[in-house]
Amino acid sequence: MEDPSLLATADSTSPEQILPTSDTSINSETPSTSTLSQETTSFTASLQSHSPESQNVVVSHLCVSSLRTLTPHISCLAVHEKFLYAASGEDIHVYDLTTHTHIDTFRNNKPTSGSVKSIAFHEGKIFTAHQDSKIRVWRITASKRHRLISTLPTVKDFLRRSILPKNYVRVRRHKKRLWIEHNDAVSGLAMAEGFMYSASWDKSFKIWRTSDLRCVESVKAHDDAVNAVAVSSSGTVYTASADGCIRVWERAGEERTHTLITTLEKHKSTVNALALSGDGSSLFSGGCESWILVWEREESANHMAATQALVGHTGPVLCLITVNNMIISGSSDRTVRIWRPGVDGRYHCTLMLEGHVKPVKSLVAVSSGTSYDVVSICSGSLDGEIKVWEVSAAAFDAKS
Repeated sequence: MEDPSLLATADSTSPEQILPTSDTSINSETPSTSTLSQETTSFTASLQSHSPESQNVVVSHLCVSSLRTLTPHISCLAVHEKFLYAASGEDIHVYDLTTHTHIDTFRNNKPTSGSVKSIAFHEGKIFTAHQDSKIRVWRITASKRHRLISTLPTVKDFLRRSILPKNYVRVRRHKKRLWIEHNDAVSGLAMAEGFMYSASWDKSFKIWRTSDLRCVESVKAHDDAVNAVAVSSSGTVYTASADGCIRVWERAGEERTHTLITTLEKHKSTVNALALSGDGSSLFSGGCESWILVWEREESANHMAATQALVGHTGPVLCLITVNNMIISGSSDRTVRIWRPGVDGRYHCTLMLEGHVKPVKSLVAVSSGTSYDVVSICSGSLDGEIKVWEVSAAAFDAKS
């Protein structure tokens, strides 16, 4: 199955038909240091508009390094401590972010493993999600090389489950597999409270206990491929799918299995990416319509409501992350956009980063240890290039 996020073009549905928007067109000739006063236009049911207070902020950015892999198509990026992991095809390249130097490349020896879709970390282990429906677990050796230590599901778990017929589920008309196995590409990984959550194009997500690497639960989540998974600190699980829906899951009942709480349906096409705010009160989603939805948890209800659409990208949104109080988005339009809340409490695009020649597929960010408003951002593109940006922002007094 091909990557659902790359199959669709931007949907023609206007965000004004859905909810209030933030109109954030920025001239492509915006200099590296810019003073931006963004205006938000909110559309009512009758499409009347108003302009809240604008945001005054000085944003500066610098591309401090460009890293190019030997193989094209950066599929995902991940950061652990001072190291940047970049998946390109079947290879995973490791860079030291303090020196921007390459220190290792590792891969699974089986040629059928396919491309790496996601990378996660937990207690010294590196977890990689693959096109061949497997999750592989690695450790760093004393010589700073990466060694494969397990493949999920493990052989022990597989043998233990295979004895009982009830552990098999039908995946196709004449084919059954153990419920602990994914049967299509594993598209995303998320870690929370000693568990790993894996999303797959097989329409499910699974939960793995990191202490013994056993699969403890499998959930049939969507009617089409699951492209992304995010987990809040409270354990709420969010899944995004090519069926255009975001679903919210929480543990319930005596067995504490995941139960569907609500379905978020404002998107009109494939949902490619999810990100949560630091406290889990806000959810951000990007899809093939080219805009980003902001979801806020309602105080009077146990679910999220869409409160804003962020407009600016001209192609499908392929990746989203949050850092400090910023949303960072990457798109098939080859740009990275940075969104910050203004004095009106709504998000505005304060910076657009350009330079990639193909779609931006993955993003990671690291906050500066000395300043809350200085962030290092790494953007990975299908052109095989990783750009490292340093972005800083500071408020200014418009009257001075």
